[in-house]
Amino acid sequence: MSFNYRKTATYRLAQAAKAHRVRSGGHLSRIGLHPGQEFVLKALADTDGQTMSELAAVLGVQPPTVTKMISRLAAHGLVERQSSESDGRLARVFLTEDGRARIADVDRAWKRLEKEALSGIDDKDRKRLRKLLRVIEKNLAAAGGFSDAVDEDPDEVEEAAEA
Repeated sequence: MSFNYRKTATYRLAQAAKAHRVRSGGHLSRIGLHPGQEFVLKALADTDGQTMSELAAVLGVQPPTVTKMISRLAAHGLVERQSSESDGRLARVFLTEDGRARIADVDRAWKRLEKEALSGIDDKDRKRLRKLLRVIEKNLAAAGGFSDAVDEDPDEVEEAAEA
């Protein structure tokens, strides 16, 4: 009998990721964004005025990808580039007022998506699922040689603080 890839956890993960992307795309399109753009806005909401390289590192993508994303977001008036005061060769990216206002829309869209995705799953299983997905993320990042790109898990930070 041949290997049945449809019974693997990674196949289910890939299918869930596809469904997530499609559904998030629907929510985001209603607020004028494409999938991925919300991560740029959230990263800038956390730390406004990042360079393209800093954003690429935070987002875990290549600098040309960030450049393209920033160009599209700037064309829609959500971000703006400004030359760095300390180094004119660097451009820093800032949220505009419209971009800042869009953060609340992004948060609402993500809350709706979270509710849809985790419907019927109790809090204990949700926490366990987050931990398991985190382990998968770390395993795949380490195997790909980019483990420093894995961001901090709020649950792990909270548990360490409680210890």
